[in-house]
Amino acid sequence: MRHNKGFNHLGRQEGHRDAMLSNMATSLILHKRISTTVAKAKALKMYVEPLITKSKVDSTHSRRVVFSYLQNKESVAELFRDVAVKVANRPGGYTRILKTGTRVGDSAEMCIIELVDYNANYNQGSGDAAKKTTTRRRRSSSKKADSAVVADAVEVKEDASAEAAQENKAE
Repeated sequence: MRHNKGFNHLGRQEGHRDAMLSNMATSLILHKRISTTVAKAKALKMYVEPLITKSKVDSTHSRRVVFSYLQNKESVAELFRDVAVKVANRPGGYTRILKTGTRVGDSAEMCIIELVDYNANYNQGSGDAAKKTTTRRRRSSSKKADSAVVADAVEVKEDASAEAAQENKAE
């Protein structure tokens, strides 16, 4: 029975599953996006995101820990050199899963898993939304009149304080 098991075994034994996830993580780091099934992508997301978090601290210990998972010098170097720099200020959520439909042979759900900061086309639209800090609302005419009165009162106070400051300088 699989009571309280926290991850998908993917129908494989532990050694095969670890080797497969290690190879997929290496491919994801080197190529920035890979195409796979949805189940494998979700398992890979749980596998690779802690490694990316660990790569933010560039120490010998963290490099050795990441290497023990990936077993590939090139991918470890790429992860610490390029990927960690790009995700330095991101608090998590380094990967994105985009579903692409079903596979022709067995109708398995397919998807693309990619590193979030490396897709310029997808991030371009959300950058405009991130810059926008206020929402525009339609105001009624009475509120406009009230705000105009308040703005005039503020200007009068500013003018009076400016005149008082000039008088203090003159004295």
